[in-house]
Parts: sequence; C-alpha cells; structure tokens
Amino acid sequence: MLQQTQVVTVMPYFYTWRRRFPDFSSLARASESDVLHAWQGLGYYARARNLHATARTVMDRHGGRFPRLVEQMQQLPGIGKYTAHAIASFAFDRSVPIVESNTARVLTRLFDFRQLVDCHAGRETLWQCAATLVPKSGARIYNSALIDLGALVCVPREPKCGICPVKRFCGAKNPQTLPVRKPRPRTKRLTEKYAFVVRQGKILLEQSSTRWRGMWILPPLKLDRFKQSSFRRRVIYRSIFPFTHYQVTLAVYRCPAPKRVAAAQRWFESIDRVAMPSPHRRAAQRLIERLATNPPKRSQSD
Repeated sequence: MLQQTQVVTVMPYFYTWRRRFPDFSSLARASESDVLHAWQGLGYYARARNLHATARTVMDRHGGRFPRLVEQMQQLPGIGKYTAHAIASFAFDRSVPIVESNTARVLTRLFDFRQLVDCHAGRETLWQCAATLVPKSGARIYNSALIDLGALVCVPREPKCGICPVKRFCGAKNPQTLPVRKPRPRTKRLTEKYAFVVRQGKILLEQSSTRWRGMWILPPLKLDRFKQSSFRRRVIYRSIFPFTHYQVTLAVYRCPAPKRVAAAQRWFESIDRVAMPSPHRRAAQRLIERLATNPPKRSQSD
C-alpha cells in the first residue's frame, strides 16, 4: 500500500484491509471484485490484483506459509527486488539491503554516487554499494533507521546536514544535487469523455478492460453506441485527476439509454458495493445526487 502512496493516506485503508482479509486464506477466497472494492481510493490497482494473486499462490504452492527465501519471494506476483528485500528484512530480519527512495538518497550522498539511479546499471551498482553497509545482525533495525534518516534528515531539497548523525562519513559536496535522475517527462494532458445513463432509477456502468481492469466505470462515450446528439449537449460534470505521467480531464455527458447494452455493461440500482475507481465514483455520486434533487421531466426519453 505504501508504494506510490503516503503513510497518512494508507493507514485507514491498512486497518480496514486487515479486518477484512486477516490472512492469506481469506484474501485468496475473496473475489477480485471484493478485493478491488476494498482497495478503491488508493489507486494503482495492479497492486491489489498482485496481492490477491500472491495470496492464492501462497495457499496453492506454499501451504499457506509465506516463503522466506528472497528468490522465492520474487517469483510471486508483483514482488520485485525491493519488495522481496523489504519483506526479508522486516518480517524475517534477514541481512539484506533495501534501496528505495529514502535509502537511495542517503546512499548516493554517502558514496557521492553520481550515476543515474533510475537506469538499470546505476540501480545495480547502488544495490551493491548498499550491500556493503548492511550489518550481519540487526538488519531490520538498521534498514528502518536508514529509511527514517532519509525521510527526516537527509531530505531532498534542504538536507539537515548540521544534525545528521553520519555527516562525518558523507562524501557529498553538494548533497542537494543527489541522487542524479533522468529528466522527468512532460506531463501529458488528456480529455476523456464518458456517458451518464440512467433508466428507471438504475445507472449504466461498464467493466473496464484497460486502465482500471475489472473495475466498473461510467461507459466511455463512443459515437457508435450513443447518439451523436449527446456531443452537442453541455458537459454535466468535469474533473481533473493525475495518473502517472498524465493529467486527465474526465468529462461526463448525459446520454439516453441505448436500445441494447454491450456485453461488459450492466445496470446498477446502487453503486455502494461496486468496485469503482475514485474519479468515476465521485462523478457518479455527484450526478446521482443532482438527479435526485432535480429529476428530469417526464417527457424525456432517458
């Protein structure tokens, strides 16, 4: 949950998740829809799918016990080198290094490491440097301290070198210039159009097969499915949300009900228990509330 997400955001989700899925067995038995519903709001939904798949793999192939070897961990869905090392260190106190954003910043400054940290060669060299510092015992405490050092003292823009407990070992002359990364790509701006369709108190949703695979979204506005007159109507809802290297504008149009819905579409009386990405849930909830307070005239076909 903490990958790409702040602690303050994660904490309530973590406790709710643990109550709902207290062990591998309960998570493995759950449907993908239930898993995505429990995760909604955290984003990067591939993480939830990987957790679900990992729970099933642990139950099917490891007798319900999580493997302790780093090599076996990395064979599980969604578990790469960093996650495997973090689990090995914090769960099993294995003497292995951890390289993530905070520790990478500390290590590049300690070693005055000038290679790119976001390319394969630079990452591998940095991992090798990190391995030289890990103690043979107490690695769990060491790695935790290194992460905290990066989060609280060896911060990105204005490192607090005056209070740093390892400043005499630091090789960086200009620590604020490290780590060295590739220039960030420019944020692309996209506009996506969706349809708000209601009929007899039910809302039409479509199960996504792309970005939010497996989750329910407002139907993408396609001219072959909805009347062209829909485009001549004004946008009834608009929001902007970030998505990796994109800034997406979500524009929603009121559309009449199609004569026949697509295979991936369903009518829902309520969206409370439906797994929906946050931008689409907010849009649907706002429009449903608006419709309840301002119902359409009886002469309208939709």
